[in-house]
Amino acid sequence: MKLKTLILTLLTFVTIESYSQIDFEKGYFIDESNQRTECLIKNVDWYYNPTGFDYKLTPDGPVEEADIQSVKEFGIGDLTRYVRADVKIDYSGNSINELSTNKNPEFKQELLFLKVLIDGEASLFLYNGTNITRFFYKMKDSDINQLIYKQYLVDDGYAHNYTFRQQLYADMKCKTMEERDFTAIKYVENDLKRVFTKFNSCTNSDYISFYETKQLKDFFNLSLRPGVTMGKLSMENSESSLKNTDFGNSLSFRLGAEAEFLLSSNKNKWGIIAEPTYRYYKAEQTSESSLSGGVLISKVDYKSIELPVGVRHYFYLNDQSKLFANIVYVFDFAFNSSLKNTRNDGSIASTLELKSRGNFAFGAGYKYQDRYSIEIRYNTNRDTMSNYVVWNSEYSSLNVIFGISLFN
Repeated sequence: MKLKTLILTLLTFVTIESYSQIDFEKGYFIDESNQRTECLIKNVDWYYNPTGFDYKLTPDGPVEEADIQSVKEFGIGDLTRYVRADVKIDYSGNSINELSTNKNPEFKQELLFLKVLIDGEASLFLYNGTNITRFFYKMKDSDINQLIYKQYLVDDGYAHNYTFRQQLYADMKCKTMEERDFTAIKYVENDLKRVFTKFNSCTNSDYISFYETKQLKDFFNLSLRPGVTMGKLSMENSESSLKNTDFGNSLSFRLGAEAEFLLSSNKNKWGIIAEPTYRYYKAEQTSESSLSGGVLISKVDYKSIELPVGVRHYFYLNDQSKLFANIVYVFDFAFNSSLKNTRNDGSIASTLELKSRGNFAFGAGYKYQDRYSIEIRYNTNRDTMSNYVVWNSEYSSLNVIFGISLFN
C-alpha cells in the first residue's frame, strides 16, 4: 500500500504541475483593422483547426483570448500560420455509414481558420475537423476554394470523386508540369505538397513551406535505462499454510533499453514505448517445518526479461525540461528461475519452476534536454507460480530508472 500511495502521489504531482505550466511562444496576430500585434501565443499544436487562441502581450502579462471573429490571421514562430477564410466546405464523411449516393460535394458556407501549408503563387491550406480532412487552395489572385474529393455509394460498393486532380491540372500550367503529375496524386498532405512545391519552383515563385522536415531522431528515441529495483515476493499454498512464505523486500539492479516512438501531433507530447529489461530477485527465508531437522530453508531465484509496452505523455516545463507519466503492460519471460526448499542438512525437499504472468505498471519522471531522464515506476502484483494450481504468488516492485538517449 505504501508503494501504491507513493506512485499515485507522484502521478498527481505530475498532473498538477503540468496544468500550472503554460507554454507560450513568440507569435503574432492581425486583427480586423489589419493591425499586426506581436505577442506570445499559447501553442497547443492544434490537431483540429482552432476557432480561437490564448495570448499574452508580455511574458508576465495577463492571459487574453482572441477568436475567429476578431482575428484575420495568426502565426507562431516560423512553422505555424493560420488564416481566416469564408469558404464553402463539404462535410461529407468517409465512413461507410456516412456515405451517400450523391457524388457531388454538399457545401456549407463557413468561417474557418485554415492552416497554411504552402504560401506562394499557388498556396495550399489544411482543415482538420472531427472525422474529416479537407484541403483548400488559392492561385495568386483567386479566392480560396476547396480541393474536391468525395467517396460515394454505387450499386457494387463505393466510388471516388477525384475532381481535385482536374482543378489542379487546369490551374497549374507550367513547362515542367505534365498531366502525369496530377493523374495519380492522392488526397493526402504529402502528395499535394509535392505538386504545389513543384509548381511554385517552376514559376520561380518566392514560396514558404509552413511545415518542418523532421529527421528520424525527432520521432524515435533509443535510450539505455539502468536502474535499481526494490522487489517484494510472497507465496501461498492452498493445501498447506505451513508452506506459505513471505520473502520480503530485496534490492537488485536492472538494465533496459527503451524504444520510444513519438506521435507527431500535439507537439510530440504522446509516445509509444517498449523497453526490454533484464531484472532479477533473490531472497532466502527460514521457517519451522515438520520435515526432518525441523527447519525448512526456502530460496527463490527469479530472473526474467520484462517487456513493458505502453504509452507516455509529456508535460513541458520549458525548452530544456519536461515531466512525463506513462502506463504500460509488462510481459514477463522468466528463465532459470526456481523456488528451492531444502532441509536443515542441505538435502532438497522440493524444487518448483517459476513461470510468471504479466502485469500493469505506472511511472512518472523528469527529462532534461531530451537526453537525460529519471523515472520512478511501480509494478503491480504479478503471479510467478502460474503453472501450479495450488500455488499463488504476488511479486511487485518499485523501480528507480535512469535514462540516457543514444541519439541526442
